[in-house]
Amino acid sequence: MAVREPGGTPAGENIRRILLQNSYPLTLTSELLLYMAARAEITEQVIVPALLEGKLVLGDRFADSTLAYQGYGGGVDLNWIRMLNDKATGGLKPHLTILLDLSVEAAAARRGSFADRMESNDLHYHQRVRCGYLEIARQDPQRVAIIDASTDAEVQGEQIWCLVEKLIVGQDEKGRPHEL
Repeated sequence: MAVREPGGTPAGENIRRILLQNSYPLTLTSELLLYMAARAEITEQVIVPALLEGKLVLGDRFADSTLAYQGYGGGVDLNWIRMLNDKATGGLKPHLTILLDLSVEAAAARRGSFADRMESNDLHYHQRVRCGYLEIARQDPQRVAIIDASTDAEVQGEQIWCLVEKLIVGQDEKGRPHEL
């Protein structure tokens, strides 16, 4: 099952519109709390029920994104964000996070002229966000895998599939697959 954040529920989709439209100037605190509200909704209504049914959940963004954007990028207290994330998710954490890493200049070039409210921030902000993601990966290398997003998309896809397959199948201490 695939989910996206913010979004994935009726309330989450409305929150997404508020967060990403350039027409709503928000304080950092309001922005953070809206992300947490959307996260609580999708966690309780979609993610937890899917996991209880034994489904694999693939998410486009989750708690690390808030740490990177609002924390490292925006300067909101990281410990407060971690506490709010823990409350919004009931302590749920991903088994694997894939970080597609790309320089901020290359990312801006790929995006072109289209930019939502978050993407409209200056390059210094995006550099802080990137550094934040890399710091999160450094602090939790067992969970966060970095993929070089400047490489060919097919190569990235193969690398991602290998990581997901390893997680799904599992491996013993010598790298041999476990049986499902």
